[in-house]
Amino acid sequence: MTITTEPARRAMRPVRILLFALVWFSCAWFGSWELNPNNATRLFAAISLVEDGDATIDEFAALTIDKASFAGHAYLDKAPGMTLAALPAVWIADAVTGTRAADFGAVPGGPGFETYLRLRTRIAVAIGPAVLTALAAVLLFDLGMGLTGSAAAGLFAALGYALGTPIWGWSTTLLGHAVVADCYGVAFWAIWRGSGGRSGTRRYAAIAGAALGWAVVVEHQAVLAAVPIGLWALWQLRDRADRLRLAGIAVAAGIVALLPLAAYNIIAFGTPFRVGYSGVVGWEGMHQGLFGLGWPRLTVMRAVLFSFQLGLVWVAPVLLLAPLGLVAWLRRPERRALAITAIATALIVLLVNAAYVYWDGGNTTGPRFLIPAVAPLALGLAAEWWRAGGRGERLAMTLLLTLSIAVNAMIAAAEIYTPPLVTFPVGQWVAVAFARGLLRTVPSEWFGWSPWAGFALWAVLAVPALAWLARRVSRAA
Repeated sequence: MTITTEPARRAMRPVRILLFALVWFSCAWFGSWELNPNNATRLFAAISLVEDGDATIDEFAALTIDKASFAGHAYLDKAPGMTLAALPAVWIADAVTGTRAADFGAVPGGPGFETYLRLRTRIAVAIGPAVLTALAAVLLFDLGMGLTGSAAAGLFAALGYALGTPIWGWSTTLLGHAVVADCYGVAFWAIWRGSGGRSGTRRYAAIAGAALGWAVVVEHQAVLAAVPIGLWALWQLRDRADRLRLAGIAVAAGIVALLPLAAYNIIAFGTPFRVGYSGVVGWEGMHQGLFGLGWPRLTVMRAVLFSFQLGLVWVAPVLLLAPLGLVAWLRRPERRALAITAIATALIVLLVNAAYVYWDGGNTTGPRFLIPAVAPLALGLAAEWWRAGGRGERLAMTLLLTLSIAVNAMIAAAEIYTPPLVTFPVGQWVAVAFARGLLRTVPSEWFGWSPWAGFALWAVLAVPALAWLARRVSRAA
């Protein structure tokens, strides 16, 4: 059965539901180190906003190397999107436990405070990145299925995206890399749905604009890779009489999504036109060029793609298939514009990474600044499944996806923050930590289970879900 009609798409509803549940569960089940400076500084700002009504993080300044300084006060030195998204988690945890940061002294610390941070981090992940990554996976499934007529192609793209790459591991943190990728995926889907002559076009325009706007709130440089996505939207609407109205709706939705950024800046700095990056402390390279951006370097591109230490191919081998699929679509006139957009979006992310003074990302498993490129590359996974005609070829692709999921299960469970001096993080750090049972799972952190028991419960639930999804879409093929 070719998945092109609405009844056929509705028949895939159980797949969408289980796919969402599986990805959300997988992201929320595992955790990252709550005192990693990148994680912690975002949560510190959220705690100050909820508990003190201001954006200063003076009482936490000694606990993080990632901070900004203005007028003698310490602040978040990042884009505030993930901090703003964490506000409900802090409020919920405070209301339920009755505990506040001030209960741990003027300079908080100790095991109790770490538990306090861990709870708020885990809740923030569960209601933030885990939800967005699960949503993006479902929409990429729908997009891949619609573009190829194959539910299997859509599922290959969705699983490759959400569980076969470090999108999974970064969705266990408060860093914004996975969320930006999610927003790009949502925008691609909304533009495709809204330009296909379906009802609700205005709604899709608003979704696309809001997704791209929020991506900029989460990571300001996301605006650069959003440009080709916006241009593709205009191209898709070129023959429509209402194209200006739809473009206006998208722009208005993007502006609305940016309003929290302005509100945060006003609360923190008294003006909407100052950003935390301008006051970074201890990272002098951030004052070079445009907040640390200079000219892209070819050596950096090679390193983040292929090197043992940071290469994307080692943490997401399934993405080796993505360029093949996108090239195949370049040869098809009806898919060429989409392929060009996906390639341009991924290339801009790569160029920005290569131009950044701190391009290696410090503590990271894989090239964390390259993660937003995974969303457009996932479209290439659907295209390559569609292109591959032989049973043997698709079996090899499935095995590569299985390997990628296994690698990223270890990363998500054991360590997304590999120290920067490790030569081959997957083999020398992540696999070693995994083999020793140094894992972070919900049952092991909160209910006294062993880490292995927590991982085993995830596997007992996740593996049958994966098998059912594969069987269900294969019947529809």
